[in-house]
Amino acid sequence: MVYLNGNFIPKEKAYISVMDRGFLFGDGVYEVFPVYDKKIIGFEAHLSRLQDGLDAINIKNPHSNDDWKSLIKKIISFNIKNANQAIYLQISRGCDQNRKHTYDELDPTIYIQSSLIGPREKNSLFKGKSAITREDIRWLKSNTKATSLLANTLYAQEAKENNAEEAILLRDGIVTEASSSNVFIVKDNCIYTHPKGRNILPGITRDITISLAKKLDIKVNETTFSKEQLMEADEVWITSSTREILPITSVDNNIINSGLSGPIWSLIYDQYQLLKTA
Repeated sequence: MVYLNGNFIPKEKAYISVMDRGFLFGDGVYEVFPVYDKKIIGFEAHLSRLQDGLDAINIKNPHSNDDWKSLIKKIISFNIKNANQAIYLQISRGCDQNRKHTYDELDPTIYIQSSLIGPREKNSLFKGKSAITREDIRWLKSNTKATSLLANTLYAQEAKENNAEEAILLRDGIVTEASSSNVFIVKDNCIYTHPKGRNILPGITRDITISLAKKLDIKVNETTFSKEQLMEADEVWITSSTREILPITSVDNNIINSGLSGPIWSLIYDQYQLLKTA
């Protein structure tokens, strides 16, 4: 079951108009809420980012936070057999009478669905995953979680075709983020990640990771770092709502450090698992 504009219906019966601006222009925003055994991780933070996205593209929020919580919990209940779920929520500007770049006041189109989050057991992650690097050619509002994701999907597909987990993006030699995740490195027991701003999405799992590290008295430096620093790092991770905290042990076919996940990743991973069951 999915939710579409006021109705809970089977996914195969959910349709939108060809005049929907989300379909025609990618004119909308979205959020992904990770759910573990009915517990939504970072719920308020995700709703806050949703509001920031709506504000950034001038769409009025159609629901209160309590309304969103009720709708999301209903979707979770329909898919209870999936203990671990990713709840996808999309809001487009809505439908107009004709295709045009400008718009008037429209009723937003709201869509919510659930997908399975597959298990990522720790013992299966010690060898880590691989990544490729590519030049970051996206627009300069990457901090808005907009549905217009053509560049991101092309990067993700290129990673797939290279048997890699992710494409790590570079702007003028500086690592920004990846196609659908934030990037961390560890050097000399200090964690580094790109500071918030227009070049990266302010990831909720990113923020949780930083909080967990500080709780463990591990130094975190939100600053830019280069591709050279990435390649010479002791550890490399990516974070997202569905990947959680994932070690990267090979970049552009070059082994990172020992080629195995590192001790600081292991500590943060364990703390995140405790958060899920708290």
